[in-house]
Amino acid sequence: MAYDFRLPDIGEGVAEGEVVQWFVKEGDAIKEDQPLVSVLTDKANVEIPSPKSGTIAKIHAAVGQKVKVGGLLVTFDVAGGSGTAPAPPSTPAVSSAVLKSAGSPASTSPPPPSGVASPVAGPALASPYLRRIAAERGIDLATIRGSGPGGRITEQDLSPGVAPARPPGLADAPPSPTPTVLPSGSSPTAPAVPDAEVRERIPIRGIRRVIAEHMSESVHRAAHFTYVEEVDATELVRFRDRLAKHVEKQGVRLSFLPFIVKGVVAGLKEHPRLNATVDDARSELVLRSKYHIGIATATPEGLMVPVIRNADTKNLSGLAKEITELAERARAGKLTRDELTGSTFTITSLGLLGGVLATPILNYPEVAILGVHRIVKRPIYRPDGTIGPAELMNLSVSLDHRMNDGLEGAQFLAVVKAFLEDPHQLFADVA
Repeated sequence: MAYDFRLPDIGEGVAEGEVVQWFVKEGDAIKEDQPLVSVLTDKANVEIPSPKSGTIAKIHAAVGQKVKVGGLLVTFDVAGGSGTAPAPPSTPAVSSAVLKSAGSPASTSPPPPSGVASPVAGPALASPYLRRIAAERGIDLATIRGSGPGGRITEQDLSPGVAPARPPGLADAPPSPTPTVLPSGSSPTAPAVPDAEVRERIPIRGIRRVIAEHMSESVHRAAHFTYVEEVDATELVRFRDRLAKHVEKQGVRLSFLPFIVKGVVAGLKEHPRLNATVDDARSELVLRSKYHIGIATATPEGLMVPVIRNADTKNLSGLAKEITELAERARAGKLTRDELTGSTFTITSLGLLGGVLATPILNYPEVAILGVHRIVKRPIYRPDGTIGPAELMNLSVSLDHRMNDGLEGAQFLAVVKAFLEDPHQLFADVA
């Protein structure tokens, strides 16, 4: 008996998912609960198990294709049972996740304004970012004819006076099973690159596509402004070296990040407008009462931001342990969705490759992010007029200049600098 399995509801606000990997092919036998397919949403990479035992009769969604919740994924041949798969009782396990903050509204559209053509057959193909723009402008995506590859809706299609409505009763042709993906750096109007000059074409899909959409949304939405401060980390280096031998007895490596988290929390307590998210749909700055600090982490799949919740309640060893565990699980693709959402402020660091200066892109809808750069020993003039060696480090804070002025960012960074230059005042209870 044929048994159709459709994309289940895999999380609040998730309207569609991109097929990342099939663990089976047509003709394969599969058992119930065996891994079936990996689907990437705007929140996480979800591994969906098989709901039945049987044989794979037909796969309806190719790798790289986006499928709506309720859309047909695969047909099984099974010994018996109904021909439609019920929704699973709970959200499938998250195998990995991407750079994405909580607070994005669900991908829904309001009813079409009076006089606009009624929706017709064929789903609207649009990113979560464009769905949000459409909702804010009162545009029903079902009435828009996309001008992008495969009928995808572009930002230009949503511009006032530009977006063409579909004629009533005229349905677009169904999209190609495998959407066309432009190579990096090109556009629909870019001249063709001669085949002889092409080294490789890498489809922009999966986690990389979600990262690209989120970064584009951040740059499009926020007015980025970056302020830089130099920190004399000489005492911080000494203090960390002394504490490390005690903390590392617990099997945890003590890096500088727990100290920076502590300094950031101190700065956010004095400048709460930076511990906030922006709700553009309601034109509100939402000041947050908790300190949930995101730590940007490089993984083989791309940049992810696991979240340390209630960072103000944790001591140095607790922060060190949690940072290490989250980073290891991020690189292994084992973070849960809850561990990747809800941050109120983000820290990004390249460690030993931290460079001299960077202008971090905001983890939208957050309004501030701190960039941490490497510590370098250099000579400096001391207050007594002498010259001596010092461990110097640059910190850069990027702000959404719509919500916070540069002065507040500078004042926040001054607090962080003060605590890092004299860490004893912050960690006296740990020493």
